[in-house]
Amino acid sequence: MADKPIRADKATAVAELTENFRSAGATVLTEYRGLTVSQLTQLRRSLGKETTYTVAKNTLAKRAAADAGISGLDELFTGPTALTFVSGDVVEAAKGLRDFAKSNPKLVIKGGVFEGKAISAAEVTKLADLESREVLLAKLAGAMKGNLSKAAALFQAPLSKTARLAAALQDKKREQEGAEAA
Repeated sequence: MADKPIRADKATAVAELTENFRSAGATVLTEYRGLTVSQLTQLRRSLGKETTYTVAKNTLAKRAAADAGISGLDELFTGPTALTFVSGDVVEAAKGLRDFAKSNPKLVIKGGVFEGKAISAAEVTKLADLESREVLLAKLAGAMKGNLSKAAALFQAPLSKTARLAAALQDKKREQEGAEAA
């Protein structure tokens, strides 16, 4: 297939798809058979501005994936295939696709590419089940703050113990002096 000559318009399409494969943080392949144009428009809007949903010919998409150095997708290029190129938050895009597929069962997630490696549809669903980047960062910050508070209390404990011990010794000394004077 790589040695067949292709027309200029197809070469342009392959070059564009190759660049999209290379620049995207993740790519998800879906089958859109049976969806209306308005449903596809709704899907594109729900995915956000940092995600591109493109319908492409399988032969051109296969060639572009090979040119981008991505392997393991050839069996996914069957039937009508659309490519979701994610430049932003991969988890949010995966959630958008999963949620749209729940409300529109005709959208089928076939699999995709994440960090240069082919992933299955189940792995795309696992990505969608993750919490968003902001939530994970907030949890991390909370855990770090909690650990810092514990550390501060731990470092302060010997000082307060020493202060209480000194106060107790002073009280004991006063009691002994009072007992000797009497």
